[in-house]
Amino acid sequence: ERFDRLRCVEIKHGRIAQLAFLGQITTRAGYHLPGPIDGAGDLFSSYPNGFAAIGGPDSIPGAGTGQILFFIGLLELFVMKDIPGTGNEFVGDFRNGYIDFGWDKFDEETKLQKR
Repeated sequence: ERFDRLRCVEIKHGRIAQLAFLGQITTRAGYHLPGPIDGAGDLFSSYPNGFAAIGGPDSIPGAGTGQILFFIGLLELFVMKDIPGTGNEFVGDFRNGYIDFGWDKFDEETKLQKR
């Protein structure tokens, strides 16, 4: 049981690292969300990329960073869970019987190839 827990944590952290990498690539390429990031009218594109967005002179305010971390905590505690008996087919399948992007339509050989 401990091994399965460690495997789930490793898969989850690997996915977070992949999303962080893609976030770095897209923002450094100049793609930012449109519109303001706060009520004062500051744009997403007005903040620097990478670690400078967290701890530099032009960084996101502390309350904004706190909101991001709070949201990540909510996802960790309530959404990204491996709930038994909800149709999860393999370790790391966090759909929990809710989201299906066509996975259930693949045959077993295709599923095994895509894992």
